[in-house]
Amino acid sequence: MKNRILIVNGPNLNLLGYREPSIYGTDTLESINNYISEEAKLLGIECDFFQSNCEGAIIDEIHRVRLSHKGIIINPAAYTHYSYAIRDAISAVMIPCIEVHLSNVHAREEFRSKSVIAPVCKGQIAGFGKYGYILALKGLSEMM
Repeated sequence: MKNRILIVNGPNLNLLGYREPSIYGTDTLESINNYISEEAKLLGIECDFFQSNCEGAIIDEIHRVRLSHKGIIINPAAYTHYSYAIRDAISAVMIPCIEVHLSNVHAREEFRSKSVIAPVCKGQIAGFGKYGYILALKGLSEMM
């Protein structure tokens, strides 16, 4: 198995660059993915990218990579707070996962500070914008 990881982005992240730029920044998801790819190459990691607004599609993708990938970086977006199904999928595949959020979810509305995903992840990174994905990438690199 190569050093291959999956980057998962959840609902509404396809609108990055347009959606509330004062919170999420002006980078599009495509530009963030390109940024991640360039950094990953330096670490000898290959990345696959997946974005969906549908919970079931995210679960299916996590299941799909269980034997072919060495890690997952996930920004579950709104699913962070209530998707026990995504949580269970991450737990079931038994590969390291890091949760990432562009904004500091702990400095926003109270409901955003609770993650049902974090307890099954190796860690959570929040508030560093697109650089949070790079921090997660470096963390996974150390685990591989």
